[in-house]
Amino acid sequence: MDSVCAVLGTQWGDEGKGKLVDILARHYDIVARCQGGDNAGHTIYDDKGDKFALHLVPSGILQRDTVCMVGNGVVVHLPKLFEEIKQLEAKGISCEGRIRVSDRAHLLFDFHRTVDALREAELAGSMIGTTKRGVGPCYASKATRNGIRVGDLLDMSTFRDKLEILLEDAAARFDKFTYDKSMLEKEVVRYRDFAEKLGPYIADTVYLINQAYHDKKKILVEGGQATMLDVDFGTYPFVTSSNPSVGGVCTGLGIAPKRLGDIIGVAKAYTTRVGAGPYPTEAFGELGQSLRETGNEFGTTTKRPRRCGWLDVVALNYSCEINGFTSLNLTKLDVLSNLPEIKLGIAYKGPKDESVPSFPADLSFLEKVKVVYETVPGWQTDISSVRKFKDLPGAAKAYVQRIEELVGIKVQFIGVGPGRDALIVRD
Repeated sequence: MDSVCAVLGTQWGDEGKGKLVDILARHYDIVARCQGGDNAGHTIYDDKGDKFALHLVPSGILQRDTVCMVGNGVVVHLPKLFEEIKQLEAKGISCEGRIRVSDRAHLLFDFHRTVDALREAELAGSMIGTTKRGVGPCYASKATRNGIRVGDLLDMSTFRDKLEILLEDAAARFDKFTYDKSMLEKEVVRYRDFAEKLGPYIADTVYLINQAYHDKKKILVEGGQATMLDVDFGTYPFVTSSNPSVGGVCTGLGIAPKRLGDIIGVAKAYTTRVGAGPYPTEAFGELGQSLRETGNEFGTTTKRPRRCGWLDVVALNYSCEINGFTSLNLTKLDVLSNLPEIKLGIAYKGPKDESVPSFPADLSFLEKVKVVYETVPGWQTDISSVRKFKDLPGAAKAYVQRIEELVGIKVQFIGVGPGRDALIVRD
């Protein structure tokens, strides 16, 4: 692996990025989050099989010698961050001196969550399906240039006035949002306490990560969400509010594009998404329910049931083009083990049976496309104990190889179960 490696989602999130980051982290000095907030949930397991659900702390935290960075592109809800740190330390995972939070990262407040819910309620029948974690409103505060950054906690003299401006903006926008001076003062007192606790974690991560690069240290970047939820490239407006594609690595950490090395795309062996929005290969009825139950497809962050369906190769190719992946991690191959046959969505046809050359931006058109499927045989045997590609059933190997042919990128990692060791690594 190169000195800077990024692990990014290729679909609509929940692909299993955290597991790969956790496994690779032992070979890296730094693991960094570059965008998103605690709306991104990554589930990892330690060697004893204990489960850890992380939302803000990078998935490298289980590796004792790894420094974990929360980059400037992340929006940070401090109560959640401290809750995660407390839970990790309760399980014997040391965080002291190992977590660095960018002084340029923006603070996500509880009122951002309230605003998120009010905005979703306004949309009524056309809800986006937000996690209601306040991430969108926090990025909106950042974009309108009145957000509050982590570095502002180092000098609390102006904090009260800045927070009051944010609260006034929210009250002006939403009739149902109200606040009074006592609420403001309580938040100021609360954040004075947070400022004291966070002080040792705050750092100029742009300087630190570039200095690490110059010192020949190895850096692993952990993306949150995925390309099909990217605010620019995803199924807008049913997207997140940041750039989970490769560009977000550079803007969210301050790493120059030419310094990026390996870019690993993580894709499930099928496709899922949570929340609203078009989903061409969605499976309904018994098949969708079977995939959901077998794959335990319920959100790490929201616990919402995920929509499930066949692998959408059109969307995967689109994601590969945008990100320039050097290899793929195909996860949850074992979930397909009980199926007699498996389908791959290899192309779209328009309403007039015309070919669709790429993933369309127009959602009304996307909802009308007909998916062209290719059917391949299943393997109908348990593969969860397989650790070498040559030992997979022939049909499972053929499925992986067909995906490689369709996207033109090698599948280097294959997940065959949730555990840390349930991974096939190909040379």
